[in-house]
Amino acid sequence: MPVATMRSKGQVTIPKEVRRLLNLRAGDRLEFRVEPEGTVRLFPIARRVSEVYGMLAEKVKRGRSSGEIDAALADSFKKPTEG
Repeated sequence: MPVATMRSKGQVTIPKEVRRLLNLRAGDRLEFRVEPEGTVRLFPIARRVSEVYGMLAEKVKRGRSSGEIDAALADSFKKPTEG
């Protein structure tokens, strides 16, 4: 079970194992929810599209154009010809 120590200014370093499991990076925002029984729940706040736009551009291979997709779909719905 990961453990962290709070510093004098209220700062806590989130253990590496927890950061990895939650896929947290420097600059990510977190929400803390305190439940009625005193349990604290930590939630990463979703990033805005503008912050992540283009992140995968180099990793994604060229896909099919809409015309190519339409043609492939049309072909898949054609009935086989009898012969």
